[in-house]
Amino acid sequence: MAGKDHHYQVTTTWTGNTGTGTSGYRDYTRDHEVTIPTKAAPLLGSSDPTFRGDPTRYNPEELLLTALSQCHMLSYLHVCAVNKIVVTTYVDHAEGTMVTDQTGGHFTEVILKPEITITADSDAELAEALHEKAQEACFIAASVNFPVRHQPTIRTGG
Repeated sequence: MAGKDHHYQVTTTWTGNTGTGTSGYRDYTRDHEVTIPTKAAPLLGSSDPTFRGDPTRYNPEELLLTALSQCHMLSYLHVCAVNKIVVTTYVDHAEGTMVTDQTGGHFTEVILKPEITITADSDAELAEALHEKAQEACFIAASVNFPVRHQPTIRTGG
């Protein structure tokens, strides 16, 4: 079966010109807005506070971590549904590590830490094993060049 292309559009607009543009490193803010044609509200972004960003706005590093967490969750819910595992709650406390040096920076790893509740009649061992299938199915994880690991906690009940 031939692959199908999927296209996405975002518009990123810098809003941090304080009057003199980028005349100096401290003369502008890193604030920006991301708009997506099909979404109602803009996403307010900045850089990480370490890099003179606004700590109340989303930064690219957080959004990369968010994308990995969301993609894994959505893939996991799918493989659970297909395998008759009934998930009733899913909360991920994801963590990412980035290192910086003289030439820039890069992520070294992301650890997803989902806390999942499944129904009592679902197979907990299979529920845990399905994280590998979800990892294989996650488009975002397949697109990064650092390890994305998971440390799930599976509870039965709900």
